[in-house]
Amino acid sequence: MQDNPFRYVTSNVKQCFGLLRRALASEWKCAYLRCMTLLNNESTTTVPATDLAAERATRLTAAGQAWTSRIAAKPAAAELTYTVTGESEGSVGTVLTAGKHIFRIDEPEGLAGDDLAASPVEIALGALIACQVVVFRLYAQALDIRVDDISVKAEGDLDVRGLFAIDENVRNGFSAIRLNTTITGPESEERYNELREAADAHCPVLDLFSNPTPVTTHIVKG
Repeated sequence: MQDNPFRYVTSNVKQCFGLLRRALASEWKCAYLRCMTLLNNESTTTVPATDLAAERATRLTAAGQAWTSRIAAKPAAAELTYTVTGESEGSVGTVLTAGKHIFRIDEPEGLAGDDLAASPVEIALGALIACQVVVFRLYAQALDIRVDDISVKAEGDLDVRGLFAIDENVRNGFSAIRLNTTITGPESEERYNELREAADAHCPVLDLFSNPTPVTTHIVKG
């Protein structure tokens, strides 16, 4: 019988595939073990609350001292200008850029949106909450009031008749906003009320909601 010229090639190919399969299996196993090691390390690595509190205190103190020194040396350094840019996206959505940060705002389907992100008024309430947390932390450090955790719920009442020009007598924005803050820690309720008064008196975004702010608008044809 004539020898099959492809027999040796086929045999070698099978051997190569076998070696390749074992090599891949070994690599997959190593990759799996490396992945599990990373996951295990990530799941077991936590920052103790005491360390976080100490680091926060250090940061708040350093920030306060730095700004005090900077403004004492040059009062004009206190005057800041923030800039955010936005580009339309989708139906009525917007992609915003603030420094190195990019985030999105959208509307629910009932307001012609794709519901891919929070709405502008929800983001506004979120900004108020976030600013309150910052100022609570800042003045807790300044007043030596221990605060463990802070949670804030913001509710805003808005009548859409103004938005849709159904009634020109209806205000377009929020008619009322309610902030409910829960603070955990060892201090008395009186001390936390003292903290709340200080935060309310110095919160920039609360001031933005509470007092008229001059706004100018300008449009350019692109």
